Amino acid sequence: MQIERIPLAGFAALEQEWRSLEAAAPELSFFQSWTWVGCLAEERYTDPVLLRASQAGRVLGLALFNRRGKHWHLAESGDPAMDAPFVEHNAPLVADEAASLPLLRAAWSLGATRLVLSGTAPALAAECGGTVLRLQERLAPRVDLRLGGGGWMAGRSANTRQQLRRSARAYGMPVLHRAADLEEAQRWLVALVALHTASWNARGKPGAFATPWLRRFHAALVARAFERGELELLRGGEEGAVLGYLYNFRLRKQNSAYQSGFAPPPAGAQHKPGLTCHALAIEAAEARGDAVYDFLAGDDRYKRSLANAELPLHWVQRVPRWSAWGIAARLRSRLRRG
Repeated sequence: MQIERIPLAGFAALEQEWRSLEAAAPELSFFQSWTWVGCLAEERYTDPVLLRASQAGRVLGLALFNRRGKHWHLAESGDPAMDAPFVEHNAPLVADEAASLPLLRAAWSLGATRLVLSGTAPALAAECGGTVLRLQERLAPRVDLRLGGGGWMAGRSANTRQQLRRSARAYGMPVLHRAADLEEAQRWLVALVALHTASWNARGKPGAFATPWLRRFHAALVARAFERGELELLRGGEEGAVLGYLYNFRLRKQNSAYQSGFAPPPAGAQHKPGLTCHALAIEAAEARGDAVYDFLAGDDRYKRSLANAELPLHWVQRVPRWSAWGIAARLRSRLRRG
């Protein structure tokens, strides 16, 4: 296998190669697709580095980094403001899994002094060379729709099933609607942002759409994903009686519940708009034969109530083992173990 650093002629040319490799990739998360990686790429990747793995003339993998100094960020800008839209299930794009680690390890020989991997599988993050400087693990609860019989609801606790029944009755047995066209999806996104922001502001936090950059990124992402049939912009309830909105991605029968905005529930414990909207979306995914409804990272109670599985994801920074940072990190780790 040969790993090369490829001069980047432009993001339009890279899109063609990336999309071609997507079609050959046996496993593909939405966050590895060009829909996500290439969204506002000219702004996000100010010093891009593209690595290609190939064998016998066949392209086996691509990894796009952005350099900030000598820190290499996989599929991110390295600017916290621009990286606020969290990337998850992040990895090089490969047609052969054997190409993933060589693509990451090659960064060290090309001058990286820090490798920053966000939302990455623990095994990949652990084996790409260097030593851990910083590490945070987040669990990503999910509903594996292929587990067990009797439907996804059969495995939920009696308390969860009761809460869902009570909430559905309290809301008059609401139904789920999918945005029919891009114009409607954009309108619903605006409504979702308003509900989401009001909820987070009430808790003293800005929310996921707090800056002009974030709103512009998501507006562009919605347009890109809708065009390719990779967006699920969903509304629970009818016009004038809306429970809330879900901003989900869907690729290869994998649903990713990315953001949401819910109307404040009436007084009383029976109304649970978030639980109800997600349950309706899971039912729709199950009915069309999808494999997974992924809540993504975060230990929210509603996620645990509805999920039947979970995956760990790592946000990690690695440095060369014998660098000053690497020696200090290993000493600190030994002291903690001791």
